[in-house]
Parts: sequence; structure tokens; C-alpha cells
Amino acid sequence: MKSELFPGKRPKSVVQLWLQEVETINGEIQTIEEEGGRGIWKYFPRMHMGKLACQKIQNAEALYQRGRGFRDSLVHDPPVSHGEELPTTTLVGESTTERTIERVREHLLDENFRRIAVCGMGGIGKTTVIKQINNDLLKERDKFDNVIWVTVSKSSSVFKLQHDIACKLDLDLTNSRDETTRAGKLNNALKNRKRFVLILDDMWEAFRLEDVGIPEPTRTNGCKLVLTTRNFEVCTHMGYEKIQMDLLSEKESWNLFWGKVGRDVLNTRDIEPIVKEVVKECVGLPLAIVTIAGSLKNVIDVSEWRNALNELRTPKKGPKNVDAATIFERLRFSYNRLKDEGLQHCLLYCALFCEDHEFERDELIEDLIDEGIIEQLESRQAEFDRGHTMLNKLERACLLETGINRNVKLHDLIRDMALEIAGPKFMGAAGDRAIDFMQHEERWGKDLEKVYLKDGCGPEFPNISPSWITSLPNSISDLENLATLRLISCGSLYHVPSLAKLTALRKLDLGWSNYIREIPHGLEMLVNLRYLNLEETDIQEIPSGILSKLSELQVLKFTCWPRCGKLNVEEIVSLKLERFQGAFYGADNFNKYVGSLREGRLSHYQFVVREMTTDIDDAVYWESEGKCVILYNCNVSLLPKDAQTLKIYKCDNLRSSSDAPYLECARELKSISIVMCKEIEDVLSYSYTFPLQRLDLQYLGKLQVLFREEKVASPLDIPPGTFSCLKQFLILGCPNIKKLFTPGLLQNLAHLEEIEVEHCERLEEIIGAASDEVEEEIEEEGRDTTIFPRLRNLVLYDIPRLETICSSRNAIVCDSLQEIKIVKCPKLKRLPLSLRDEQLSSPPSSLRIETEKERWELLEWDNQATKNALEPLCEFR
Repeated sequence: MKSELFPGKRPKSVVQLWLQEVETINGEIQTIEEEGGRGIWKYFPRMHMGKLACQKIQNAEALYQRGRGFRDSLVHDPPVSHGEELPTTTLVGESTTERTIERVREHLLDENFRRIAVCGMGGIGKTTVIKQINNDLLKERDKFDNVIWVTVSKSSSVFKLQHDIACKLDLDLTNSRDETTRAGKLNNALKNRKRFVLILDDMWEAFRLEDVGIPEPTRTNGCKLVLTTRNFEVCTHMGYEKIQMDLLSEKESWNLFWGKVGRDVLNTRDIEPIVKEVVKECVGLPLAIVTIAGSLKNVIDVSEWRNALNELRTPKKGPKNVDAATIFERLRFSYNRLKDEGLQHCLLYCALFCEDHEFERDELIEDLIDEGIIEQLESRQAEFDRGHTMLNKLERACLLETGINRNVKLHDLIRDMALEIAGPKFMGAAGDRAIDFMQHEERWGKDLEKVYLKDGCGPEFPNISPSWITSLPNSISDLENLATLRLISCGSLYHVPSLAKLTALRKLDLGWSNYIREIPHGLEMLVNLRYLNLEETDIQEIPSGILSKLSELQVLKFTCWPRCGKLNVEEIVSLKLERFQGAFYGADNFNKYVGSLREGRLSHYQFVVREMTTDIDDAVYWESEGKCVILYNCNVSLLPKDAQTLKIYKCDNLRSSSDAPYLECARELKSISIVMCKEIEDVLSYSYTFPLQRLDLQYLGKLQVLFREEKVASPLDIPPGTFSCLKQFLILGCPNIKKLFTPGLLQNLAHLEEIEVEHCERLEEIIGAASDEVEEEIEEEGRDTTIFPRLRNLVLYDIPRLETICSSRNAIVCDSLQEIKIVKCPKLKRLPLSLRDEQLSSPPSSLRIETEKERWELLEWDNQATKNALEPLCEFR
């Protein structure tokens, strides 16, 4: 497998599971040998010893034979990605901006230009323009094969730039510390991308292409390089064709300002002359216009507008550079207009982090709570609500930018302005600058309050890195005003001194410091503690009597790995937790806890329920968010009614969905995974009402049908809500199921986006055939024959008896399809794909089809023109 794991590829799930089972049985055998070596076996009869050994040998042999059956590739190819569509704001300054976009387009299409640079002062809109270019190129696949976007930043180096480009290519350079070696690997990876456009946003220094590992763009390779920069010398030194961005015209500035400031201002005539003067103070710079307009949104008091104009015209101390000073004054005005210390402190805190740092909202809010920027409220949820409200206000004031998945970041000019305001109190650095700062003690001034240092991808910190801390000084015990103690991923830390005096402590995070084996002394004295994370430590249990004294605790995370995890249920019940991650040993303990749990109290939870006898090397995987229950080798009688994710592993006493009565009461389940339950024959019932979006079934040896209702009088009798929310369906290694969906379910599967079916030996139909009577009923009702209208991915792999995907009267239109993989399905006769008339000449360029050449030629088609149109999109194995 290692020989096949090229960058971006991943092991197949069947292989991953096999490797986990190998690890488990190796651990069991090692345990037997160790116990034998310690003489434990002399207390057991030889018959017992021999029986256990024989059983392990048989299990190992069966596992070995399964491994020999992996004759095909062991890994999945990476999903085809031609680039990443980026979130963009509305283009401002229509004629100026569009003129720049058009010039960039012309240069990209002109064979005489290979290196193109968009130049202009900070905040003028260079990144916005190039994002639009990036997204447009992704839609025009006939011109370039790949578009690669890299954000560079001020503190970049050759080493860091190599790292950033490699990340975009899924290329691992971790083991290559030499820049020349890294450049060679990067060069080869980029050449494999064929006709690529490499976009480097916000370049501050010139680099030689060969030093970084970027191939020279030529007519032969069809590649282009694009960058944005404020420094015209970068363009000159790197040989780029310059396209300068102009400031907005007076009319464009006026229109942009009016669009941001709000209708109420627009309708107040007395204000208009003052507003025009305010707009002039923005000097045609889009960033200044939107931030100032955002800070004055819906203000209709003339006096307030006059005051704003005076403030903008009053010079303040700032950078020596005239342009920078002008911009800073305009941005500082928006900062002052916040008139809320909490919002101002939030903005300054964000500026502490590295340039271009993108914040995940919940993580940022956690930090703001720890810092005291968000004051203590009656609940954790109330504090998070306050945090989201603050971030929303900063976004509306145009001081925070919105990224992917609602992440937020600072424009680098606003960050510079914030650091200017913070002065010597704040210090943030990464890479070489961080190391340099650490090594010069004189830079740690007496006014310094907050420091953020990150090693980035440069050399590691000298011997002061938290990675090498084995213990903390006893003086920690005297920090009586300490509010937060975070010792995350300190891999060598094994001892924490007494915390008994730290009664002001509100957060203790020891997560992933896996050498810590004991609860810190004095934990029970932390009466103000609200957050306790012991995830992935080696702590065996929390002694009785401690948790009940932590009456303010809101968040508790306690790992479930096999070495650890005993929790006192009575004490857990007594707490008013809002977020809880932990393991319950035995169904009785879990049932007791759930029975006492007030609905809605927990906003997030991750529960694992397992028996104490579970194999010591077995492990389960946490969900990152939401409300999740994992059952491991046990069954329960209760489930929280608001559970969203249910995972069932190795529960061999589960034979039918009727053995899981708790599912009848579930209302919010969105995801169900059932893995390696040997006896289960069906998994669902038509009576369930939860909005299931994902169903994952793996290695269920006796599974025969999805629903326990063996027969339905007519598919039309299926309740209309059944599977109506389903988006993802995965079934793997289920040898006894013969068909997946009944015809009556088709009308409910309109939201299905992914179907993956692998290693199902007896499966014959994806959608079972309907009786003649039912076909007539469907035809009389005039139902649409198109199925799966939102399907994106269809994977059918190693299904030797599969004959049909659907009835001959049904077809899948390729509107949303991105991936089709049909391999090792020798009996499949028809591929029910359909193209609209306009698609026959121009099929969807995003679609990728993987199959065997021989199978493709033997498939039956409703329309031969569809086959001809799709064939260029095929990758034949």
C-alpha cells in the first residue's frame, strides 16, 4: 500500500478496516505472550490456554486469507480537483475593476505573456479581482487544466512558499528539509498538473522560480504565472508584465459608499454634502470606503456626520510612509466608531495572530472567552451567542472578512492598523521571525502583554518548544489569578504541579498530552472551573468526589480510548454540563445517565458506550461536532432524543432494527453508521421519522434488506417521508443483500447526492424491478422517469452479480454528476445516463468516469450519442 500512496491518494476503506483488524489481533497475541512470560498461564488449565491460542491462530489465518484477496489497487485516487472556487465580494468600481479584469484575461489568453502581475496599493482590490479570475478560469476548462491559488503574505520565505504551494498540491514535503530537494519534488508535482495557472496572492519579495521549484512557463507547457503585489520592484525583478490597478473614480467611490451606508442615509438630503466630503477623504480606496461606510451605516444625525468628517481630517500619529499613514487614519476611524471595548479588544486579539490567519469561529470564540473579552454569562451557549454576535458586528462593519465555512480573517492592512494601535503590548510572529524574537531577550519589553509565536514550516524552536517540556515549575502553583491553563499536545509532559491555589482558574486543557497519567493535585479546589479537557491523556479515571465539587463546570472532555475512561455516573448527573465528551462502560450506566438527562441541556455531546471486556486495542473515532452516540460491542435501551449521529460497531447481539427500540423515539438523527455487526439482517423501519441524511453500512455479513418490513403490498404504500432527506448512501462488504431500493422509494430519493456500493457479492439490482401492475400505476400517474436528480458521485465496485442499476424506463441526467466509477461489475448491461440536447455537444466538463474499456464497449445505451459525448471524459483502467 505504501508504494501506491502517492500524494493525494488514500487507502480504501476495506483496506483500512483490514489493517485495523491486523493491529487488533497483533495486540491480542502480544498480550497473550506477555502474560505467558509473566507466568500468568500457570493458573489456567492447559485446555483453556490451547483453546485460546487455536482461536487466535484461526482468526489470524482468516484475516491473512482476506488480505491475499486484495488483488486490485489498495488505494483510492484523489478526487479530481482542477482548483478551488473562492468566496468573493461584489465587484466594486464597475468600470475600473472590470477594466482590470479584462486586461488580465487578455494577457492570460495571449501566448506572448507568461508572467502577469496585478500591482497596486493595499486595499485597492487586487485580491478581489484575481479571485474573480480564479473562479472564471475554473469554469473554462478548455483553456487550462488546473488553477492553483496560494496566499503568500509578508513574512514568507522560499521554504514557506514551497510549503504553501505543496499543500495546495497535496504534496508532503515533511521529510525534506533541504530547499533544493524540495524544489525538485515541487517542480515534478507542478509539471504533472500540465497546463496550470499558478496564482501567488500578495507577494512582498522577489524569488527565483528555480529556487522555489516552479517550472518556467512556456508555450510548450501552456502554463501561466499570476501574482498580486504592492511592490513594483517584485514585478521587475521576477520579469512579470505589470497591470496596475487604479483608484476608483469619484463617481465609483460615491456609488460604492452609498451602497454600503444604507437607505436611511440616502433619504436624508441635509446630509448629502457632508457625505460627499467624507467620501473624498476615502481617496478612492475601496477598503477605506467600505470600512468607513460600514461604521456610519444608517446614521442620520447631521452632527454625527460633521464630527466624523472632522475626525477624518484630523491627522494622527501613524506610519511614516505617507500613503500608509493616510490609509491607517481612515481605518482607525472605523475602529474608533465601534464604541464598544469588547469589539475593539476582539479586533486587536485577532491581529495578534499571523498575517492571513483564518479563524474557525467556534475556536476564536473559545479564545475570546478565555481572554475575558467575552464576559462570563449564565451559560456557555449564551457566551457563544455573544461571541457570534460580536463577530457578526465586525463583519458588518467590514473590519472582518468572511471566508470559507463562515471562517473569518483580517485584511492585512486592518491587521497592521490594529497592531499600530496595540503598540508594544502585542507581538505576533511566525517562522524565522518568531525564532529570532525568542532568541533576543531584550525584545521582551516591560509593556508586553500578549505574545503569539508560531514555528510555521521553518526550523523548530530551540529547546524552549512546548514539545519538549517534561514538567512545569512548581511556581505555577502560586499563580492565584491565573484564569486559563492550556497545555495542549505537550507530548513529553508527564507532571503538572498542584493546582489547589488556582481557585480563579476557569479553563484547564490538557488535551493530547498523552504522558499525563494522574489527575493534577488539587483539581477539586477549582470551584470556578468551567472547562476541563482530559482528552487523549493517559489518565485512568477521575477519583470519586472530585467532579461533584466542580459545580461551575460547563464543558467536560474525557477520552474513551481503551486504557482510560472510568467516569462516575452519579457525579456526571449532578453537573450542569453543556458540552460533554466521554465514555460509559456498560449499557446500564449510559441508560441511567440518559434517563436523567434533561432534553436540550447539552448543546454538544460525544458519547461512547462499550463493555469493559472489549478488546484492549480496539478504538473508535470521534465526530468533530454535533450530538453523537457510539455503541461499541453493546446495545442500549435509551438514546437522547436529540441525537444527530449514531455509530454502531461490532454489536453482534443486534439482529434487527427491532432490537433497537430507541430508534422509534429519535427525532433528529441525520447520520447512521453500522459496522461489523455479524448478525444484523435489516437496519431500518418505515416507521422511523428522523431526517436521515447519511447511511453507512459496512461488513454486515447477514444483511438481507434495508427495511425490516419484509414485503410491501405496493411500493406506493411507502410513507412519503422515508429517505426523503437522504444525501449519502454507502454499503460495503455486505455479501447477502440482493437489492438496495424498491421502486416505491424512488420518488423519495430526490436529494441523494452520493451512492457508493463495494464488495457486495450477491447484489443484483440497485433499484429493484417493479411488478407490471405497479409499472402501470406509475405510468398512469405520469411520474417523471428521471431519477436521482442531484446525484454527484456514483461508485459501483466489485459487484460480480450486478445486472441493473434501474428500470429501462428510468434515467439519470448528468446535470450534477461529477464522478462515476464502475469497476469489476462484469454482468452490468446498461448505464442509464442521459444528456440534455444542449449537453450532447458540450457534456459537463467536471464529470469524470472511471471504468474498464471492455465493459464500456459492452454497455447498452438508450442513446448512442450520449455514449459518444461522454467517452472523452472516461479514464479506462
